[in-house]
Amino acid sequence: MKYHHISSILCGALLVFSTSCSDFLDVTPRNKIPGDAVLSDPNGVKAFLANLYYQAPIEDHVYFPREGFNARGNTGFLSLAQYSMEAIHSEWPNWNEYRNDWWEKGYKLNRSINILIQSIPTLNMADKEKQVLAGEAAFLRAYTYFALAKRYGGVPLILDNQDFTNDFEMLKVPRSTEKETWDLVLSECDRAIELLPEEHANGDESKRRATKWAAYALKSRAALHAASVAKYWNSAPLSGEAVSLKFVGMEASQAAAYYKACIDASMALMSSGRFSLYKATPATPAEAIKNYQEMFVNPSVASSEAILIKGYANVGNDLSHDLDGWNGPNQTGEGFPHRGRTNPILEMVDLYESYDNPGHASPVVTRADGQVSSAEGYKEGVAYRHFDSPDEIFKNKDARFFASIIYPNASWKGQTIVINGGIVKPDGSLIDSRTSFEHKGITYFTYGKEQPNQYSGFDGSADMTRTGFLMRKFLNENMRFTTWLQSTTDYMDMRYAEVLLNFAEAVVESGYTQENAVSLATKAINDIRFRAGHTVAIALNLENVLRERTVELAFENKNYWDLIRRRTFHTTFKNKIKEALVPLIDLRGNKPQYIFVRKNVAGSNSQNFPEKDYYRHIPNVAGNGVIQNPQQ
Repeated sequence: MKYHHISSILCGALLVFSTSCSDFLDVTPRNKIPGDAVLSDPNGVKAFLANLYYQAPIEDHVYFPREGFNARGNTGFLSLAQYSMEAIHSEWPNWNEYRNDWWEKGYKLNRSINILIQSIPTLNMADKEKQVLAGEAAFLRAYTYFALAKRYGGVPLILDNQDFTNDFEMLKVPRSTEKETWDLVLSECDRAIELLPEEHANGDESKRRATKWAAYALKSRAALHAASVAKYWNSAPLSGEAVSLKFVGMEASQAAAYYKACIDASMALMSSGRFSLYKATPATPAEAIKNYQEMFVNPSVASSEAILIKGYANVGNDLSHDLDGWNGPNQTGEGFPHRGRTNPILEMVDLYESYDNPGHASPVVTRADGQVSSAEGYKEGVAYRHFDSPDEIFKNKDARFFASIIYPNASWKGQTIVINGGIVKPDGSLIDSRTSFEHKGITYFTYGKEQPNQYSGFDGSADMTRTGFLMRKFLNENMRFTTWLQSTTDYMDMRYAEVLLNFAEAVVESGYTQENAVSLATKAINDIRFRAGHTVAIALNLENVLRERTVELAFENKNYWDLIRRRTFHTTFKNKIKEALVPLIDLRGNKPQYIFVRKNVAGSNSQNFPEKDYYRHIPNVAGNGVIQNPQQ
């Protein structure tokens, strides 16, 4: 393993900062001061560490593939959900660059972590405090190399600071293999597990600083990713020098050890007695909807489920964000200049089960013949199902659908959200451009209302949904905003439900049967479903596990990486056009009713995922002396 140990100096460094409440992660750098001054007293050390947390590659409310981490301002809110099979962007439905780079900033963060690790023995603090600090540094190093490995494969492993001289050749560190890189991630997790406490003295900090349990959760996540890459490498094999030198790619025989590492880390959390699903036994689906919503609007209430939270506060500065502004319905924009950007796609909606048919995806049925495979839009000769209300078609859907997605006729901020895509005239012809039509003394409008500020979909503008849906998860219905940086909703980066899903997938994929694993995994996925109001248990199989994973973790920036690690991106996005559900007011019958049509998202082109994009382009390979990834 090419660990690079070079004597180091403190060069540069960070940080005068401001904190909010007691949240250790609620920190931002203000300027730069010499590292010696920062690390000369406990407060400086805390400031330095807090800035490392701030830079940690947490894919949260301010992470966007195009802009990077901690991005604010006019980012466009181009999120991972819109790159995957969860949503599209209302303004740029064809955005599919699959950019996800983090090389330079990743190594800058790694250098700062190395500065801290090197300084710990010299710090004027108790040995127990030094141990905790070393554990947090190990956790942050593991997180940093995890973010690098899932983007680039094998990378240079630089575990000490480099002494900057004029001899640049001495600073060049070759890539390690992909396996060596994943092994480092897991070994740093193990070191963090060994050194970190189960909780911090300040109870709130235990959810906002790394603990032993956060390190186990990170290991569960990273080991599952590594296992999937090993098992499914041959589903999208690449070629070239980086492959022959094993800088990218692993062997299927290596998957079992990583699956077992995921299982062990997950079981440590499951058997700890410290974690459970938040409000796991709702009395009704309506109660399940409320419980699920509140967990994401205020993660602090879900202390039994939350493992690591990134906090936000202080509106109007870079401790806040714009999630609510970018994503709320057009009707409730309250003056924010951009709205409605994340539009869940019909394929995502179809995955949610119904309580009538548990254990199966429940596609939205629009036609009398039950066909759901066609996305051809409205056809005069087709017999459609009719509904008196546009929300009737979603009756008995999984509670997580209603808690995660704003749908036609949903209630939001005291308004009924109007999403309508056209009028079927009495003669059967369709109006789908902005106009009005009078019938039996009543005036109907193409998009449901006359004025754009009265509706939220389909007129083609950037603030309107193109799919018939808007994202609800994370949005605070009680929040008011008229300008930038008004949102302070925290982000639950690690939670117990993800650990259960990691465990279930690892058990199924590896065939592991010891330690009562199959029964525990079956219970894990059903406990998650029961929390969503289901009452019928389902079998443990890969289809059920992956469906549960997709709906439970929707819009949490996991689906993109699931497609990457399982090597299904290129098959999922093979001339793929994402789909919409369009409500139409039908005037052909004795009374106006709603029909729905499945159609390709307006303005969308077919999308393809190049197999080379399973690994990102490494910048400046000529200068840093590393071998480029395949076909970049």
